[in-house]
Amino acid sequence: MRIISGSARGRKLAGFSGSQIRPTSDRVREALFNILANQLGSFADKKVLDLFAGTGALGLEAVSRGASIALMVDRGTQAAQLVEANAKACRVQEKIRFLRGDVLKKIPELTGSGPFDLVFLDPPYGMNLAENALLSIAGHGLLTEGGIVCAEVSSSEDLPERAGNLSCILRRRYGSTRIVLYSITDTKA
Repeated sequence: MRIISGSARGRKLAGFSGSQIRPTSDRVREALFNILANQLGSFADKKVLDLFAGTGALGLEAVSRGASIALMVDRGTQAAQLVEANAKACRVQEKIRFLRGDVLKKIPELTGSGPFDLVFLDPPYGMNLAENALLSIAGHGLLTEGGIVCAEVSSSEDLPERAGNLSCILRRRYGSTRIVLYSITDTKA
């Protein structure tokens, strides 16, 4: 794994052991960031939230492309170590903050840090965590107007068209991975 673009372009990210972390492949990450660039315009000065952060690759890619900060949340000790090592390798430690704990329990605690312009949601496959996280993100007002939640799930998992005030704006499938983007819509519609 490596950073694809921006100030840390080409930097290799630290690896991992076991099955606790399933990183987004470089190919899917590149396609995703092309889509996000079209949706958001620039990453400059964006606040990023990376839930189920794993290696931190998604948040680090956003920071490499100009995001001002990435708050990463994951429950794993290995994830905490990987994010720290990868932030150091990318020379962006000052723009990365890590919170360790159960993501669904931590979301309500993030209201003081948000709202965020971009939220990555990459839970373990097959545990149906994405929909609950989407509802919690919406319920706690963690997304800015015009912001995007990017959910990555198994291609066999289907996410709803709406979750609270979030509406699906795009779906793409890449092999065994499905990417679903959400944005805030008028709840009176």
